[in-house]
Amino acid sequence: FFFFFFFFAHSQTHTMTFKKVVKSKAYFKRFQVKYRRRRTGQTDYYARRRLIFQEKKKYNTPKYRLVVRRTNRDIIAQVVYSRMNGDYVMASAYGHELKDYGIKAGFNNYAACYATGLLLARRLLTSLNLADQYKGKEQIDGNDYTVDDEDVEGPQPFRCFLDVGLAPTTTGSRVFAVMKGAVDGGLSVPHNNKRFPGYDKEMKKLDVDTHRRYIFGQHVADYMHELADGTEDSEGEQIEAQPEKYQSHFAKYIAAGISHDGMEEMYTNAHAAIRADPARKQKEKKDVEKVRYGRVRMSLAQRKDRVRQKKESFLRKLEAQEAEE
Repeated sequence: FFFFFFFFAHSQTHTMTFKKVVKSKAYFKRFQVKYRRRRTGQTDYYARRRLIFQEKKKYNTPKYRLVVRRTNRDIIAQVVYSRMNGDYVMASAYGHELKDYGIKAGFNNYAACYATGLLLARRLLTSLNLADQYKGKEQIDGNDYTVDDEDVEGPQPFRCFLDVGLAPTTTGSRVFAVMKGAVDGGLSVPHNNKRFPGYDKEMKKLDVDTHRRYIFGQHVADYMHELADGTEDSEGEQIEAQPEKYQSHFAKYIAAGISHDGMEEMYTNAHAAIRADPARKQKEKKDVEKVRYGRVRMSLAQRKDRVRQKKESFLRKLEAQEAEE
């Protein structure tokens, strides 16, 4: 038996040879190239297909999406619907717009994302004349809220679906901060509270106090306080202050005069200012003096006069040469 097993294994090792897969001409003729944005890793078409397809019984009614995209220094929130010839943006809000509402630094953290979502919702509802009918949640306490629960006569709440793109949908992600701000602003976005910061997976319950602290930027304020003054950890050990790190990490906060004590007040005033006037602020036109470094284009009469002058100059040179001879 041992001899038979050794012979069989030995024969198998010699018969297992490497075979190169040769792709024929027929394979390449039938090869279908993926969409460009799929090749570059920019669009998840599996998700996009389900976000833009509308039920046939709803005819030409668009399916609205709450599109959230985050960059290193900004947050982008838009309400978009799709047609055959492309996407159309109904309203948009950006993190850098928060400067106009009293938020002077930190346009990309959780609190700023919430404020951007709130700004988008109030701006959209104002443009649709629904701002007075759907005011959303004015007392922010971190609890879950749905505008569909309100019994309001007239048009139904504006409904849209969250589009996160390629962002990871982990618990505490900032894309959900934008969604929470939009929901509290009066938009109807299907969701649950399992991805908000403070949700306990084992207890299956949301800690609303933790969520509220994130909405008002208290997690940033705690870190500022820890670096500036030092603090104690959960075990009672002293954490030393790091003034150099504090100066480098929060340089823009320091330049704007923002301290950890006034963080919640800043965001509270910003929320009130957004609800008071969500319209986009018009930029002041600057009087810029235009300077042309190139040659000014000549008219037809000027070009003809230039040719005439060249001819006369050439003829004078010929006459001078003949006079010398």
